[in-house]
Amino acid sequence: MFLHVAPANTVSKRYSPLINAWVYPFFEQNWRLFAPDPESVNRQILARTAHTGSDGSVQVSPWFDLTAVDRSAVVHDPFPSHTAQNMLRRAWAGYVDSHGGDDKARTERALMMQKYLSNIAADRAAARKDGTFDFIQLRVVTLPIPAAGPAVGDRPRTPVESRLLPWWKVSRHGN
Repeated sequence: MFLHVAPANTVSKRYSPLINAWVYPFFEQNWRLFAPDPESVNRQILARTAHTGSDGSVQVSPWFDLTAVDRSAVVHDPFPSHTAQNMLRRAWAGYVDSHGGDDKARTERALMMQKYLSNIAADRAAARKDGTFDFIQLRVVTLPIPAAGPAVGDRPRTPVESRLLPWWKVSRHGN
């Protein structure tokens, strides 16, 4: 941690890939604590899993809402942790920042953010205890945050974006 926050020097320059691999994403530093940038959209992150049977058949689970699990954990906890509120959201933001719109990892950081996001999703899918799985896929639906004030009718919000990520191989999860 010292080499990460210290002024650039020969040691930190030489070992920066190793230092950054250890520091990010767990100890990210930014100014959002002091100058927050409120979200203009809500993201709903959904996941589904797949398992290939011994006979070669593929069983795909229905979509389930990872964001709703986070929201529920925060709403029903009088002292929600920063992790419960932001882990999935920040993992998605890191993924988008490092991948752009084509879902291709071109840097070590992009690979790390992809792995981080898939690990969070796989761990949460495994907590559902719906059986074993070897692959996970995410779908992210972006919805605008409605303006404050009187409602302009009861029209449902239309998604700004619906993004389907590729299937990712994960270590075997479940029983």
